Amino acid sequence: MEEPSMNIGDLFWFFFVISALQPVITKRLLEYSRQRMISKIEHDRGSRVILLVHRQETMNFLGFPVYRYIDVDDSEEVLRAIHMTDREVPIDLILHTPGGLVLAALQIAKAIKKHKGKVTAFVPHYAMSGGTLISLAADEIVMSEYAVLGPVDPQLGQYPAASILKAVARKPVAEVDDQTLILADQAEKAMSQVRESVNELLADKCTPEKAEELSRLLSDGTWTHDHPITYERARSFGLPVRSDIPVELLDLMNLYPQPVRSQPTVEYLPEPHRSEGARGLRN
Repeated sequence: MEEPSMNIGDLFWFFFVISALQPVITKRLLEYSRQRMISKIEHDRGSRVILLVHRQETMNFLGFPVYRYIDVDDSEEVLRAIHMTDREVPIDLILHTPGGLVLAALQIAKAIKKHKGKVTAFVPHYAMSGGTLISLAADEIVMSEYAVLGPVDPQLGQYPAASILKAVARKPVAEVDDQTLILADQAEKAMSQVRESVNELLADKCTPEKAEELSRLLSDGTWTHDHPITYERARSFGLPVRSDIPVELLDLMNLYPQPVRSQPTVEYLPEPHRSEGARGLRN
């Protein structure tokens, strides 16, 4: 009897099936690795670990870019995780986000504010806008050396609320159309609401006068919305921040890779480089 042989067509289908399954297998392996590391961190720190991670870089979907940001689905998941955690258990909240909906961010912020156990917000790289709003609710913020926070001034569509009010204030009312006046009214309310929320989140971290000062500084359009607030600047504000972020949390971020691109925009050999003196000591 002749042994069955594999022809070109069989090889094609074999590689097609392998190629189709490879992304699924890779995704499952990443999920398993993340769960193992999260479990280890929880065991070592005696805490509940919750991650809110958004990759701001684009992913191609039918040729259109897709962006991730804090939305109501995120707030539902975070609130569910907090609800499943005993009130005395510490929470380690890892934030990597460009921001998002004020409603969703405030829901998360107020939930962790009410949590009885200590809540620590870890910022490995950046937590802008709504991410900063959530960080302000934590008992302590731990940033990496180069991580940044950002202003929390509200945005209405593509325009900053503070800029809308300034533009209207520079013109006679008769020269401003009704739609812009309505937008200005919404902008004024949005800024007042965010300012009040920030003041509330900072109430137990500083004096009433300092809380009022910081709430205006962060929410009244002092800077552009993407202005980076470094660890040193945050510390100068009197916020409860540290810069000794655990290495394992930075390693955990490696398990949230960027979407695959045809050509990387940043590339390097993934290995530590030490000075000659450090190498000698290690040897």
